Amino acid sequence: MREAIAKTKYVKISPRKARLAAGLISGKACEEALLQLLYSNLKGGRLLKKTLDSAIANAETLYSVQRRDLKVKEVRIDVGPVMKRAKSKSRGGRVPILKRMSHFTVIVGTEN
Repeated sequence: MREAIAKTKYVKISPRKARLAAGLISGKACEEALLQLLYSNLKGGRLLKKTLDSAIANAETLYSVQRRDLKVKEVRIDVGPVMKRAKSKSRGGRVPILKRMSHFTVIVGTEN
């Protein structure tokens, strides 16, 4: 069983939103997963598609397997750093604004 890994770090999307797109593709064949991400109307889908394309290219280059034989083994969305900002409110108050980031990890492999 050969596996290829692709990672994308410091993606400017919250992990909760990115995990919605990750749920669409986990455990599916790579061609079907690419179609799911291509036609989903999610920002996370657009960003995750780049990482999936990279993982597929890594598998094709390293192990000389074809795209149709690959399957998405694991999709992991980890929490990245948080940029902390503040918004002014009435009477001199302020409210924190957290701009979250994510780290994507996609593992593809053959079924054998």
